[in-house]
Amino acid sequence: MLDKLNIVKQRFDEVSDLIIQPDIISDQKRYVSLNKEYKDLKNLCDKRDEYITISNNLKEAEEILGDGSDAEMVEMAKMQLEEAKEALPKLEEEIKLLLIPKDPEDEKNVVMEVRAGTGGDEASIFAGDLYRMYAKYCESKGWKTNIMDLSEGTSGGYKEIHFEVTGEDVYGTLKFEAGVHRVQRVPQTETQGRVHTSAATVMVIPEAEDFDVQIDPKDVRIDFFCSSGPGGQSVNTTYSAVRLTHVPTGLVAQCQDQKSQHKNKEKAFKVLRSRLYDLELAKKQEADAAKRNSQVSSGDRSAKIRTYNYPQGRVTDHRIGLTLYDLQNIINGDIQKIIDELMFVENTEKLKEASEIF
Repeated sequence: MLDKLNIVKQRFDEVSDLIIQPDIISDQKRYVSLNKEYKDLKNLCDKRDEYITISNNLKEAEEILGDGSDAEMVEMAKMQLEEAKEALPKLEEEIKLLLIPKDPEDEKNVVMEVRAGTGGDEASIFAGDLYRMYAKYCESKGWKTNIMDLSEGTSGGYKEIHFEVTGEDVYGTLKFEAGVHRVQRVPQTETQGRVHTSAATVMVIPEAEDFDVQIDPKDVRIDFFCSSGPGGQSVNTTYSAVRLTHVPTGLVAQCQDQKSQHKNKEKAFKVLRSRLYDLELAKKQEADAAKRNSQVSSGDRSAKIRTYNYPQGRVTDHRIGLTLYDLQNIINGDIQKIIDELMFVENTEKLKEASEIF
């Protein structure tokens, strides 16, 4: 393992030197890529230092015990040996996980889309519940959310809502939320007290940088229209809302949350770029899923992933068979325990795949 960590240290020294070179700084794409690599390598180099320290402590303790001439030193060495033997396996597992190449998408910000599915008005209300759940979760993580576009349901909630999330390792955390979410409860509109099943679809799209996707302006049709919904006096009077149609793919992106037409256009292009990027990513994920048969990222975006059962206060994640009787806290944004379990399963799969490396 130390041989692998020494190679990492060598690369870290190279990258440390590269990111201060003027020609690298002037090349934005290369500079951003190297900065990310620097951050990941630094983490590994810190673990390397820790690994060397513990290994040396272990060796030193064994030497003292082998000598055995100083009773006081022997007692201290026994404690040191015990601590090192306990710490080393845990550290080795952490290092193995860090040595697995990281998914470059994981660090990206995201555009999330929540759409009401089957279930009429109740599906729209549920889509609104999911949006609030994610907004509260993001707030607890110190991430920023910003609504880009929405269409309100007739009895509350949203037919669909698009919002961006910015922060650290956002996609790596929220990617597990993509798929069909199902709710079982008595709808507000139900007079007989019967439990209905409704659904909403969540999409989590990594935000594409300018250099990730190049869009030819000739391929984009731009339409301007009046904003609808809350927004003050300018709503329904100025053509500030923007709809972009990417003609080759038929993809549509729109934004109407800003009063400025220019800002809406900028945001809509951000969404369009991310959707085009997501098209390519979806193909890659399907290919990876076919190879890996992963439990938590099957590549099937129409798969039912989670059920929220109100009568029983139960939330079940179908991918890993996890059931929690804590629905109220979960729907109020406390989804970290579910994400942690999904991450654990994914990391276990990755370690199995990479076991031949070690």
